[in-house]
Amino acid sequence: MTNYNPSHLQHTSLHAIASSTTLIANASVLTQLPFEQQDDFDQATRGFVGTLAANAIVNAQGQVVWNLEPYDFLSTSSAPPTVNPSLWRQARLNYIHGLFKVADRIYQVRGLDLSNMTIIEGDTGLIIIDPLTSLETAHASLQIYHAHFAPRPVRAVIYTHSHTDHYGGVKGVVSEDDVETGKVQILAPEDFMAHAVSENVFAGNAMSRRAMYMYGALLPKSEQGQVDAGLGKTIPLGTITLIPPTDTIRQSGERRTIDGVEMEFLMAMNTEAPSEMLIFFPQFQALCAAEDMTHTLHNLYTLRGAEVRDPVSWWKTINETIERFGSRTEVVFAQHHWPTWGQAQILAFLKKQRDLYKYLHDQTLRLVNHGYTMLEVAEKIQLPVELAQCWYNRGYYGSVNHNVKGIYQKYLGFYSSNPADLHPLPPTEAARKYVEYMGGPEQIMQKARQSFDVGEYRWVAQVMHHVVFADPTLQPARELLAAAFEQLAYQCENPTWRNEYLMGALELRQGHAIISGTKTDSPDVIKAMTIDMFLDYLGIRLNGPKANGKSIALNLSFSDTNQRYAVQLENSALTYTPDKQFVQPDATLTLTRAIMDAINLGATTFENEITFNAIQIQGDKNKVLELLSLMDTFEPTFNIVAP
Repeated sequence: MTNYNPSHLQHTSLHAIASSTTLIANASVLTQLPFEQQDDFDQATRGFVGTLAANAIVNAQGQVVWNLEPYDFLSTSSAPPTVNPSLWRQARLNYIHGLFKVADRIYQVRGLDLSNMTIIEGDTGLIIIDPLTSLETAHASLQIYHAHFAPRPVRAVIYTHSHTDHYGGVKGVVSEDDVETGKVQILAPEDFMAHAVSENVFAGNAMSRRAMYMYGALLPKSEQGQVDAGLGKTIPLGTITLIPPTDTIRQSGERRTIDGVEMEFLMAMNTEAPSEMLIFFPQFQALCAAEDMTHTLHNLYTLRGAEVRDPVSWWKTINETIERFGSRTEVVFAQHHWPTWGQAQILAFLKKQRDLYKYLHDQTLRLVNHGYTMLEVAEKIQLPVELAQCWYNRGYYGSVNHNVKGIYQKYLGFYSSNPADLHPLPPTEAARKYVEYMGGPEQIMQKARQSFDVGEYRWVAQVMHHVVFADPTLQPARELLAAAFEQLAYQCENPTWRNEYLMGALELRQGHAIISGTKTDSPDVIKAMTIDMFLDYLGIRLNGPKANGKSIALNLSFSDTNQRYAVQLENSALTYTPDKQFVQPDATLTLTRAIMDAINLGATTFENEITFNAIQIQGDKNKVLELLSLMDTFEPTFNIVAP
């Protein structure tokens, strides 16, 4: 199967038009939702100070990492036929960009990254909340502030939670030297580093590939292509950095005063991220909601893949927010989207977001206890009108459908309890059987085209998936599946679903990408790995079947950190024990942490460092090489829509 070149893709436009079924579906949306309400547009533009002189942000090599110019097509207020009108509305709101005043001494840069960067003016300097995804976008965002106000040094950086788009740009606003010398503090919630690193490394290859689909970063920006990502436009293609925190918030009610700014923290662990916190600023009557309360139904399950999030912790966190801060808050701002002002509006917003997650959780389990399966529950649950009619509860990032499936998974796992679902054939083998039973690909395609003509796109996608997996070289089958994906995309309110469908259509026609998008396992993240994490990841890379019957015992000694490990391969599993050394190992390796980091980053290999004696081996060198030969290398652009 051929690959496509993403740089060429940027000049390729999708050409399909909306079908009559899609036109009817999208037109009906206009009658179902309160499009006459314009409050969000007023709030999204309130306090505008200024923006970039040019819409593009480039890296040190002059390569574009962020560019809003391709989204200029969003200037039209009416949705085109190929975009759900509700999605079009959200995409236009997320296109509003620049520096905005939120409250006295509080500013936000919005629309120059997937996330927002909040800037708090202290007595002598600045406090930065969540320095975006990349060094380049964070630096450009701070420059916008400095273009309008007297330059001030950054005194502190706060990470609200452990997702990349909330810490990755830290070196664009502060230097590691200033943090190490104490000039800059970095605050984060408990267990921030463990989750920031593990989520981006252990399943990082798969998540990075799946994120290409979810965010559609490589799709052309157009009315037929990528229009939004729900929380913002898309992911920047810049440099991800990380500086470890110097101060940790461990429990709700903790307070800090930094550069004259008072803060009260509320822990939000196991909500939108496993490590997360909210911040109240009593001097300004302002609440930073991190990513727990935004202008969308958020993900309980995320399409790129992650542990299912806890809706109970989520609704209870919002409820505690109301109880602690509701009567004292005049503005709520989050690290995505635009703020909400006014106590009455804020309380309504918080209560309905709280009840949104409570409703999904409780109704999923109610139907589960009636015996409905995951797919049945997801089809049955619809939000009540009083929740569904609120724009901030619409499914622009999470959706009712896939969140309900996530809740089911959290409680009951993958199995429906129907034995037919217990041990199904794998996709390719099943596909061949389906195609054989249904009379062969030509007969299936003939029927599928009839289904396509009457607008049964979900069914066409389901059945043509089998034809493509049975014979991925059959281009007419790939084209019909791609066409079904396109019409489903054009009807989607949720932009991540739209991106998934359009990426699937693109790769069915042109092959899969030869490069991935932004990689979350950046040098700073790799360096932040503990040795335990490194050995865990080594165990993940171990090819178990190849290791069958082998037994290897190694001692690891890190000369610069004085750490020692006993590492054992037996029973096709790689285990380790800290602070232990085997009495009679096969070999002992002595190395530095710096060498291990260089190997992890791909700058060198174990074999090279052994050859150059940077890694010293006592004992059987061949045993070390044998273990290394058992490690898998992961393909960053594995197939998704084809076997």
